Amino acid sequence: MLEASSRAASLRREAEYVSPPAASLVTRLAYCVSQLPRVAWYVGHGLVLRRLSEAARRRGAARSRPRLRVDGAVPDRNRIYADMAKLFLQDLANVERGIYPLPEDHDGSLFTLIARSRLFFADLPEVHRRRERRAHNEVLNQKTRGKRPRYYLQNFHFQSGGWMTDDSAERYDTQVEVLLNGTANAMRRQALPDLHEAFAGRDQRKLRLLDVGCGTGRFLDFVKQAWPRLQITGLDMSDAYIRHAKQHLRRSRTSLMVGKAEEIPLSDNSQDAVTSIFLFHELPPKIRRLAMRECARVLRPDGRLVLLDSLQRGDQRDYEGVLELFPRSYHEPYYSSYTKEDFGSLASECGLKFVRSATFFLAKVMVFDKPVTKVAGSTTRTRQILTPG
Repeated sequence: MLEASSRAASLRREAEYVSPPAASLVTRLAYCVSQLPRVAWYVGHGLVLRRLSEAARRRGAARSRPRLRVDGAVPDRNRIYADMAKLFLQDLANVERGIYPLPEDHDGSLFTLIARSRLFFADLPEVHRRRERRAHNEVLNQKTRGKRPRYYLQNFHFQSGGWMTDDSAERYDTQVEVLLNGTANAMRRQALPDLHEAFAGRDQRKLRLLDVGCGTGRFLDFVKQAWPRLQITGLDMSDAYIRHAKQHLRRSRTSLMVGKAEEIPLSDNSQDAVTSIFLFHELPPKIRRLAMRECARVLRPDGRLVLLDSLQRGDQRDYEGVLELFPRSYHEPYYSSYTKEDFGSLASECGLKFVRSATFFLAKVMVFDKPVTKVAGSTTRTRQILTPG
């Protein structure tokens, strides 16, 4: 049932791609001027990255491991670029319908972009070394042991510092945008229409939203652009990423805190909406269930949970091979279990009702509502915030 609903929603979205509503030439021109150079910047990084990888193979630096083989289909470049175009057309259509304003990516000055690119490229030799040796536990040491859960203390993506350092936080957005050809922010924004639907006709000043695993704060930036007076809380387990998010969101009033997705430090029934962007594929199955239950706990009756994450098995058959390659090329130990997870059943176990799902290029949006029920003698409880480590 979940899969059928997902496909139906995808077909509706496809129709929107083909026939976006009419809009002014000025809006379309402004959108192209902001997005096309951005995509070109990160696609260019990807081209340089591939040439560096080819040079390493020619030098024999990668002889220790054979080339990865996959059983599923892998799309060619033309298909990838066509699906990227569909994503951006959907993004523009959302702007034209007034769901959110013309997006400002707030990437920083050219100097800032160049500085982040230098950090990104400087880390590539270490990433290559870890990938070749399958070394992914360098984050786990005497300084970090016991400060965070064991599943968290890994070199995700084989990058230096895992999620624990300021340099990692500074590199992250460049790393993800290069990986996704400059589409990461556009995919993040596809969670906004489902919030728009939930907030319609309501006073945003009286609403509360929690973003679980807020990272560097890019998604919350777009939320604030759409609802500047919304009361927002961002939660992440990394002190470094919270510091970065505070700097990125310094122009907006946003509460940020360090804490676990599986032990959210907020009261029962306290949030009108909960979001989580690209987090659940990085959680072990047991923690994934606890995090889902916590999201349901803090939601108010009639509240909405919006998850945006990677595609899953069966969503896009032409990308099945990509779902095989990704966790093997980048250290993502829980990704394979995520691609097979039945979120409809998982939500039902937590008292949530599945609403719909839809795919956008490499991302999938899943929407759940918390039904209104009468509970006698309900209690309010909070979790303890992590001590910065």
